[in-house]
Amino acid sequence: MEKMFCLGLAMGALGGALIVANSCKMRSLVKKSQEDFLDKVNEIVDDRLEDMEKKK
Repeated sequence: MEKMFCLGLAMGALGGALIVANSCKMRSLVKKSQEDFLDKVNEIVDDRLEDMEKKK
């Protein structure tokens, strides 16, 4: 009985650690994607502003 309890406790701890690790990876992936997107948008806006200044 005690062995089953310890085994269940260990499995639960391992499962919880995997869930936390995966969600942390996903959060970092989403942040990286957002940063890349914002960088591209900033480049496009800067290019358009330069074009507008050249036309004046």
